[in-house]
Amino acid sequence: MKLYDVKLLTITCEILAQENIIEILKKHEITGYTTYEVDGNGARGLRGQGLKNEKNVKVEVILREEKLQDVVEEISRTLFANFAIVLYVSDVGVLRPEKF
Repeated sequence: MKLYDVKLLTITCEILAQENIIEILKKHEITGYTTYEVDGNGARGLRGQGLKNEKNVKVEVILREEKLQDVVEEISRTLFANFAIVLYVSDVGVLRPEKF
């Protein structure tokens, strides 16, 4: 079994930023992603326990390294100032690289 190296971009953000994140992904021709509602505690306190617009989401995207830098740069440049966002990148291996 051969694994192919790609990147996993994980973005945890307030739910109000989710639509903006997805629009940025679409702009960069990334159509595959997974979202989850999550809760937790951080710099802005306990999140995800109250009203719908106070919830957090996690967006996971597997993508090729060539697209990663532009996506991360646009998210940080356009959204970091206005939304609570934690973003990190991991190396992962996939079996079907043509999907990404």
